Amino acid sequence: SFHSPDHVAKMRDGHGLDDSDRAPWLAAMAAWISTCIETGRPGILACSALKRAYRDALVQGRAGIRIVYLDGDRDLIAARIARRAGHFMPAALLDSQFAILEPPGPEEGALAVPIAGNAEAIVATILTELGLPSDD
Repeated sequence: SFHSPDHVAKMRDGHGLDDSDRAPWLAAMAAWISTCIETGRPGILACSALKRAYRDALVQGRAGIRIVYLDGDRDLIAARIARRAGHFMPAALLDSQFAILEPPGPEEGALAVPIAGNAEAIVATILTELGLPSDD
């Protein structure tokens, strides 16, 4: 996890993070992306990046980075969180996540993928849309 132990504990206790809490998390992920680019290693980073400013901090004008926006409604995501085991973020924080969500605009060039299907179908859609090989 790119989150500090203190921030994981804060979320586990049901408290959302604010922008100042998220700054070191974003910096750590941006550094990881830079390392991938510098070493020529491909990478996939899954994170909430709920606000445009967060996504901008990660992309920072770097070529070759694509944002994939997993698009689902609150009820679907709540049902999936309820089935999830061993994750630090409680379902109680979902509403706060949706409250700050800024879906990507067309100028961001994000790939919006509906998540109503199963995980395999979602991954297949992403791989196809990004022109990446699958392990079929």
